[in-house]
Order: sequence, then structure tokens, then C-alpha cells
Amino acid sequence: MTKYLKHIVTICYLMISAVASAQLPGFFMKEDKKKVTVKFLSDNNLIIIPISINGSEPLNFILDTGIRSNILFSKKIGDELGLQYSRKLNLVGADGKTVLTASVSISNSLDMENILGQYQTVLVLDEDFFELEKLTGVPIYGVVGYEFFKNNPIKVNYDQSQLTFYKQNRLKWRPIGFRKTPLKIENSKPYIQSDITQVLGEKLDAKLLIDTGANHGLLLNSETSSIIRIPPNHLESDLGRSLGGDLYGLVGRSKRLNINGLKFHNLITSFPEESDFSYIIKESGRQGSLGSEILCRMEMIFDYQRERLLYRRSASFSNSFEFDMSGITPKQLSLESGRIYIAKIRDSSPASSAGLQEFDEIIKINNVPIDFWKLSEIIKYFKSEAGREIKITILRPDSNDNSNVKELNFTFKLRRMI
Repeated sequence: MTKYLKHIVTICYLMISAVASAQLPGFFMKEDKKKVTVKFLSDNNLIIIPISINGSEPLNFILDTGIRSNILFSKKIGDELGLQYSRKLNLVGADGKTVLTASVSISNSLDMENILGQYQTVLVLDEDFFELEKLTGVPIYGVVGYEFFKNNPIKVNYDQSQLTFYKQNRLKWRPIGFRKTPLKIENSKPYIQSDITQVLGEKLDAKLLIDTGANHGLLLNSETSSIIRIPPNHLESDLGRSLGGDLYGLVGRSKRLNINGLKFHNLITSFPEESDFSYIIKESGRQGSLGSEILCRMEMIFDYQRERLLYRRSASFSNSFEFDMSGITPKQLSLESGRIYIAKIRDSSPASSAGLQEFDEIIKINNVPIDFWKLSEIIKYFKSEAGREIKITILRPDSNDNSNVKELNFTFKLRRMI
């Protein structure tokens, strides 16, 4: 074969490869570059990205390594976007009992700045179960999962609230300063191995799911291993809401988490109750998961193709792990109103001892009107510093006459409870 003919064959091969890649489902750079960056909103350490569906106005989605499929939380919005549905699916929730129905929409375009997701399947929940805006104070309409990560190395920089999307054949070598650990992709989800030193009991060699869509720190499923021990100092707690189920359990601490030489100390650890969903966790062989409270303390590169996680310390690595010190679980009534109320209050907590009650509406914190607070700022403030004095002004209906609303003031000091 002549040199000239070799060039023609090479050019034809590249053209065919380009056409083939353009026809495959996945996320691709709009221009042929080595890398592009995308800014994201970090709220409660969740990665929130505006995404346009089939040319729509951008909607906020969570980038979630713990989810296999792209999910839109609202059928109403799906209908407004003109999505076409091919079939229905029944989804079993995290409690193992709740069954959610979803409509399947195929061949959609998901546009995020310099990156395009093409031929994307989206599961559209027939009922908006999550209502995450009440928990985060930010409108969130869905999650994007495995499809975003499957082909290209993705760097997540929490400090700069920035994603870097690399060309597929880039980063063959480990960048200077980054550690490396094997990343096992099973059923479209990423897992790593780690060593966990417990407060009681043996050291645990744990297989952990990397879950950027969960805002806990370390989570251990006690039913998966006989050597997992609940620490003596723990609290009963609502652990958040997952697909089709509220999660409840205990919160305590672990002495140390070691990820191939990178060590986290005295970290908050959640222990969810065993449920009908637990058999799926057991079958996966994992002992728990790592959520964004830990992940945000690293700069990470997910490289699914080479089955490796590259990571180094972020600026927040040395920050202490703290749990809520007030006893208050605040929620937002609605995005439109901006009103914040006490959804739950822990018995014997500083707020409970001061006289605050569930369903009290918060109108001021330390004399600052609630309009000047974001929900995520309140949550962060309530676990900021032991001994800090908190003054809260609330509205409470009269127990004998709901039309008569009283304005009351309460003062307490934050206290570590675990």
C-alpha cells in the first residue's frame, strides 16, 4: 500500500469513527478540544448543573454517580417539554415497598454549555416524589447519572465549583499530585475499596459506592457485615429521602476512613435501618457508600474507561466533620414563598429544651430576617460551632385559635450531640 493510499485510508477511518461516535448515545464535546469546563452550583455539596432538554430553558439537575438512568422528577414538566413516551416502568423505592411509575422517553438531547448528551433516555416520574426544593431551597428537576461519566474522564473540583470534561483518549497518565485507586464499575455504578477503623470492633475492609448525589458522609449498612458496630454515642435521625422512600436510622462517628493512603478522621457516619431494599445492597457486595460530605474534601477525576479514581486533597480537606448541633430540621414551605419552618425537632436537643416546636415558622435568625438566609446557609450555620448562641424568632398559631398567630423569641447555644 502506498503512503498516499495509507493517508486516504487513515482519513476515511477517522471520518467513519467520527460519524460512528456521533451516532452513539453518550455525552460529547461540541467542539474538538482536549477538554472543556462547566461551572456548577454546589448546594449542600451536591453538584447541580443547568441542563436544556431538547432546546428547552435550562433546568437544574443533580450529577449523580449513584444513579444508572437519567431521571426527570415531574411528568407535568415532561409534558410541557413535549417529551414522547415509549412505555411505562414500575420502580421499587428505597424502602422496598413503594412502587413508583415512570414514563420512558428515548432519544433526547441534553445540552450543558460546551457538552451535549445525545440519544439520551430519560425516566420521567409520573408523580414528583422528591420535592427536593423543600430540603435544599434550590429548584431541582432531576438527576443525570452513568451516561455522563461512561466515556470520558471527568474532573470534579468542589473548591471552584467546576467540572472538567476531557477528551476520551486524554489523561492516560496520572496527573502530578493525584493519588490513584481502582474504580470498579458494576451495573453502571462506581465502587472503591477502603479501610474503616470503627469506634468499637474490628477494622472493616469495605466496598463503598461513590455517590455524588447523596449529601451524607460515610454510610454503612449494618446488615451487610457482621463486624459493623454501632458506636455507643449515636443519635436516631432522618437520613434523608431517596428514590421512593424516606431513610431513617442512626448517626454516629467512625475513627478513620482510609482510601488508599488518604485518611479522614473522626467522621460522621450514618447507619440506615434495614429495609426490604437491603437484599439489593447485599447482592451488590457493598458495605456502604461515600456521599458528598466526604467527596467535597477531594478533587477527583472519574475515569470509568480505565477503571480508576484519581484524587487529591481539596482546600476543605482538614475541616472537621460536624453534625447538626441545634436539633432542628428546617425545610422550605415552597420556592415561591421562601418561608422556612421547623419540620422536625430532636428530643433533648438545645432547640427543644429552649421551647421550640415542630411547625414553628422561622422569621429571624440572630435578628437577620429569613429573607436574607438560604436554606443551605441555615443548615450549615446550625452545625457551625459548639457554644455559639442562636436567637430565633418564630410564628406559632395559638393552640386554641389557629387564626391567632403569636410571634415568639427563643435563645439557645449549639451543642455537639455526637
